[in-house]
Amino acid sequence: MAERTQVAVIGGGPGGYVAAFRAADLGMQVTLVDPEERPGGVCLYRGCIPSKALLHVGKLLSEAREAEEWGVSFGEPRIDLENLRAHRDRVVANMSGGLGQLSRSRGVTLVRGFARLTGPQSLRVEAADGGSREIGFEHAVLATGSRPVALPAFDNSDRVMDSTGALELTDVPGRLLVVGGGIIGLELGQVYAALGSRVTVVEMTDGLIPGADRDLVRVLQKRLEEQFEAIHLDSAVTAAAETADGLAVTWEPTAGGEAVTRTFDRVLQSVGRRPNTEDIGLEHTGAALDPKGFVEVDAQRRTAEPSIFAVGDVIGSALAHTASHEGTIAADVIAGRRAAFEPNAIPSVVYTDPEIAWCGLTETEAQARDLDVSISRFPWSASGRAITLGRSDGVTKLLVEPATERILGVGVAGPGAGELIAEGVLAVEMAAVVQDLALSIHPHPTLSETLMEAAEAYHGLSSHIIAPKRP
Repeated sequence: MAERTQVAVIGGGPGGYVAAFRAADLGMQVTLVDPEERPGGVCLYRGCIPSKALLHVGKLLSEAREAEEWGVSFGEPRIDLENLRAHRDRVVANMSGGLGQLSRSRGVTLVRGFARLTGPQSLRVEAADGGSREIGFEHAVLATGSRPVALPAFDNSDRVMDSTGALELTDVPGRLLVVGGGIIGLELGQVYAALGSRVTVVEMTDGLIPGADRDLVRVLQKRLEEQFEAIHLDSAVTAAAETADGLAVTWEPTAGGEAVTRTFDRVLQSVGRRPNTEDIGLEHTGAALDPKGFVEVDAQRRTAEPSIFAVGDVIGSALAHTASHEGTIAADVIAGRRAAFEPNAIPSVVYTDPEIAWCGLTETEAQARDLDVSISRFPWSASGRAITLGRSDGVTKLLVEPATERILGVGVAGPGAGELIAEGVLAVEMAAVVQDLALSIHPHPTLSETLMEAAEAYHGLSSHIIAPKRP
């Protein structure tokens, strides 16, 4: 081998670069291979970060319009797409530059190109300029990520975008169809609605954000019904055709019924992502794929090939923070430390406005598993802080084990839910009981005290709502 390293990390996203940094911090020689010049991956360049930059702008526009109800008028906003794109690019450049500096400071070797395994302890990197290099390693971490799923109905249309194309923000379409009512589709749909698009959503299942508790989703859906032109549930896209006026899209009710055809300027397809497991050389190793195409790993994130680990989207862990934690676990195991992936609470956040966040056991899961749980809710209509914000439609809830009063799960719907859920994660991970949360003094007036109030309400002792008393 022309080159050797102790740890080779394939993929520079949140799972990959965290694994590389952790391994370097633990004293190992590390090589990180990624197509980009600096680490960051899809999350930084084409996902989490640029979408949040645009969501913040969308929220600002919505708040400016709502301020008229409070006696403050800003007039109609003027959207400068070029400057908006420049703002997005500055955010990305700032963060990627920081990660590049952190790589250099740790002594991580960055290799730009596409890596393909050639054996259990070797790989080949194909550079963008056509050159290649061979690298031998003791251990490797696969963090190759995923890509958007494309629907066959939309083949070969320039009017169709995936999440990456939507973030390019080339224009603001007058009529936008979002296919898929999941997290990504609703986040980007809300951005375009705030910028002026008339947005229609078509979702195959009977509810938005499948898997999330319905009481949390209702808070968001009520607002989206005011912002979007239409939301069609239990509907599947069946055909699309170019016309002089745009793209004519047809969808049908999944239970049967009359088809609907509408014409749109652009279509955003957001129906899931597919792991990048093809053409990375897995056939030259003992690593195995599950029936859905994800790399199979154990609790240490080790594949069936002892020298190779895998983290993030490629194993089905679709959240950036989960991938980062897995990267840490993999690096620790490679370094000989005792570690395993065994969280009790992985937070999920929908960064719409209002946000939805949950962790631990959900009410939907409890019902599916026939688990006995008690639920305590605190409506934000009783929160002084929420009322001052003009956002009293939120809710905070706790899922509690009746026999022990241990907090098993937490859900929040409302502005800032993504920040509030971290306290819920800590409560679940530390096996806190309701009284632990109720006796923790929270600042007033804040949205965080809705967690304390929900805990107090469990025994019917909240000062601001009337709740039934429990023994």
